[in-house]
Amino acid sequence: MAKVIVLGGCGAVGSVAVKTLAAQDIVSEVVIGDWNIEKAKNLAKELGPKVLAVKVNAEEEESIKAAVKGCDIVLNCIGPFYKTVKGILSTIIDLGINYVDVCDDVDVTVDILNMDSQAKKMDIIAVIGMGSSPGISNLMGKFAAENLLDETDAIDIFHAHGGEAIEGEGVIGHRFHCMTIDVPMFLDGKLTYVKYFEEDGIALRQTFEFPVLGEVPLYPYPHPEQVTMPRYIKTKQVTNKGSVIPNEYYNLTRDLCGLGLASKEHLNVKGVAVTPYDFAMAYIIKEREKILKKTNFGKQRGCLSIVVKGKKDGKFREFRFHLASRSEALGEGTGIPAAMGVLLVLMGKVKAKGALPPEGCINPLNLMELLPKVMKLDNKKEGGESFGGVIVQQIDENGKIKNISL
Repeated sequence: MAKVIVLGGCGAVGSVAVKTLAAQDIVSEVVIGDWNIEKAKNLAKELGPKVLAVKVNAEEEESIKAAVKGCDIVLNCIGPFYKTVKGILSTIIDLGINYVDVCDDVDVTVDILNMDSQAKKMDIIAVIGMGSSPGISNLMGKFAAENLLDETDAIDIFHAHGGEAIEGEGVIGHRFHCMTIDVPMFLDGKLTYVKYFEEDGIALRQTFEFPVLGEVPLYPYPHPEQVTMPRYIKTKQVTNKGSVIPNEYYNLTRDLCGLGLASKEHLNVKGVAVTPYDFAMAYIIKEREKILKKTNFGKQRGCLSIVVKGKKDGKFREFRFHLASRSEALGEGTGIPAAMGVLLVLMGKVKAKGALPPEGCINPLNLMELLPKVMKLDNKKEGGESFGGVIVQQIDENGKIKNISL
């Protein structure tokens, strides 16, 4: 029996992780660590006596130390990670507590993976980026490379989601961040960087047909898989592309960012100091509701697809893994894998000490064994596909697609 704290446990991702962990017998106590203590207390009351709440300020070391005291493992869901994760992880390592996070910012992922020797010295496990992308994407790619193919040529990761009840400034600001930093892509056996709005980044845009979502335009995304996966999987290509639906909403965000409204430099507008960034945030949040209504978007939904190509017995093979959700989309798709990462550590399935990405320390077979138990997968059919869990497809050299069971 273990005591787990979820930092950012009131958020879209953290709250799902809290609920998932609270339902597991191996967990004796779940602590919601959040700045919004009233919201945390209300969620804890809703989930029962097994769940407690504590106020935590992610930017204050002493606050973090007080919150995690007595806990066996920390799950960090506090973003944006490019601002918060280095301080939090450094503090947790110093305390000698095992750790899991859902960090999806590639620029800081490299920095925190460099804390590996520090984590090893303290004899702790720190799993970096155990969400959907990164996280499930890394492990499905590793599974295919190790178990379904003799040679792996490419691992392409596609994701899209939308319709969440709320999108605040933090989420939109992260999207701006992803559009303005250099985007890593592992192409032709080499790590390269492209710019989202320039010719090399534009050339990588494409569309992809998702279950649940249909065809969605996708754009280069600066996630960590392109940097970490080639270290552990022999392949010529790792790419990551994503979007937010409806397309009209993503286009608004992209266009405002492209016009320079991600800038935080103050402008004097009729005697009032205003930043383009603050204006863009307010405008996008306001327009989002109009766009959702105008497009009759309906319920939130999302999908993560991992496409792995290579050879088996000398013949071309392609495998597609789809994790589709019609409910909590971003929160469910990221929060449940994060909780599973915690459970695998508690179950003793993660042996390697240090700061490592999922593919560097987790056996995909252990994840796949746990997945149906945690997600309570069913066999419902819709349009010939199986929803609510993982859809696996095989494509042969003639382009014939068939659903397969693993």
